[in-house]
Amino acid sequence: MIEIRGLYKRYLNHRASAWVLKDINLTIPRGVSVGLLGRNGAGKSTLLRLIAGMDAPNRGEIQRRCRVSWPIGLSGGLQGSMTGRQNVKFVARVHGGRQNEEGIIRRVQEFAEIGKAFDRPVRTYSSGMRSRLNFGLSLAFDFDVYLSDEATSTGDRGFKQKATKAFKERVGQASLIMVSHSEGILKDLCQAGVYLKNGQATWYDDINDAIAAYHEETGGPAKPSPAPNAAKAADKPSSEPTLPEGLAQLRQCKAKFDTAKAELEQSRGTDAPAQEISSREEAVRVAREHLYTARRQVQLLQPTPDDD
Repeated sequence: MIEIRGLYKRYLNHRASAWVLKDINLTIPRGVSVGLLGRNGAGKSTLLRLIAGMDAPNRGEIQRRCRVSWPIGLSGGLQGSMTGRQNVKFVARVHGGRQNEEGIIRRVQEFAEIGKAFDRPVRTYSSGMRSRLNFGLSLAFDFDVYLSDEATSTGDRGFKQKATKAFKERVGQASLIMVSHSEGILKDLCQAGVYLKNGQATWYDDINDAIAAYHEETGGPAKPSPAPNAAKAADKPSSEPTLPEGLAQLRQCKAKFDTAKAELEQSRGTDAPAQEISSREEAVRVAREHLYTARRQVQLLQPTPDDD
């Protein structure tokens, strides 16, 4: 169980800044997988980092009565000067996996599928390779709750399917708290939902109700669920976006990246505290990775001459 009580979070600068999250009160039961929804900038990734313990609230508290992973999809915790193998070995020792260190290294190496790069410095990795390593590293440990920030949107189509399958295999053994722009993934993997709007959070026992609330805000009607006996003639899985959806997501990622860059430049120009600048830099890095992923997705969805 995870209990969030009276949580407030904002990033201070020379002017009074608005609360990113304000007076959040949630109880996430054990064994319930939850999808986090909201517009870009609503505070989804911030809430995920707070639950993980990677950031601290300005007010309030989070009580974790279970083992919680770091956010899969955010690879900022990897040491760039160390190789992938060295990073895995270090994390294994920190989490008490010294006795099975070699087994953990082998599982991460097999899952990440980055070949010889596993023994090269992480700073030479592409964003996709870093995410693969981070994903495999997270799944190498038995957590009660896995946190995911767009983890299933990174990489090529084969790796996305592999990542989704890995999460599905965890259902029943552990639960998930995840951020994703793919409604199909959220419906497949989550039972409940948390909708973030204007810094506040609303809990929904049914993920479909949370998605409907999100559509009501954005003006886009929720797509009707198929009838139970409807023919499954489509070859694409429900989580695979169409080209218009991919382009819309690309525009959203570009806007989020531009906003993160502007906020970072503002913080640097006003001699903001080092912690705030570091947080802004992480936000820019994450936004850049999401933008790259969205661009790659659009490229994959573009029709080729053979399609004609």
